[in-house]
Amino acid sequence: MNRRHALATISASVAASAAYASDDPSAKKPTEALMLAYPQFTTLDLLGPHSILSMVDGIQVSIVAKTKDPVTTDSRLTILPQKTLKECTEEPLLIFVPGGTRGTLAAMEDKEIIDFLKTRGAKATYITSVCTGSLVLGAAGLLKGYNATTHWACLDLLKLLGATPTVKRVVEDRNRITGAGVTAGLDFALSLVAKLKNAKYAQRLQLAIEYDPDPPFHSGSPASADPALVANARKVYSAFLKQAESVIKRLPQ
Repeated sequence: MNRRHALATISASVAASAAYASDDPSAKKPTEALMLAYPQFTTLDLLGPHSILSMVDGIQVSIVAKTKDPVTTDSRLTILPQKTLKECTEEPLLIFVPGGTRGTLAAMEDKEIIDFLKTRGAKATYITSVCTGSLVLGAAGLLKGYNATTHWACLDLLKLLGATPTVKRVVEDRNRITGAGVTAGLDFALSLVAKLKNAKYAQRLQLAIEYDPDPPFHSGSPASADPALVANARKVYSAFLKQAESVIKRLPQ
């Protein structure tokens, strides 16, 4: 066990003892967080939230996919799912969808994935995503009438899926919780932990992972980045946006 893992384990244990009494059912029976993996998803979209949720006492985190075969991310990291979609509980604590680009577009039209999200989403306590994972939720009809966020370049696509785009790192609307692009997954996960446990618990985990952002540049959003940099980025994303619009038009109504 490395130092960081030990610190996280200790902080979670302390938080759990402070947050729960012996008659709290969630302290006795783990509840399951289903984190979807699909080919070419963005690695950090999943690994950031997974790292934090895995520290939470009383929650069983499972990476799930269509098969138990290794799933390769967009950075060529290989993930080994614990369960197939068919093996998942019908009433999970939450379902979580990471984002990506080409892989995300394929997931939006994957009948098995969409059916899984619809059935589990109907009974899940929370329906969640980070980055363009919200587009997959939208393709399953799970964001209609909800405020939501996604990667900044893709916000307008949420309108086409019946959601209201909201410019925030984390957006909560009833039981839908969506995170903005990639690194917002850490903010998303800590916000979620505060709901599942309490704010003090989440603060202890934040301290355990030393999440104290001090970026070398202030260019992490269109609001702070140089306008020329933003304009260039929009050009880079334009092809993906056109492809996404085409996928959305093909979705069953």
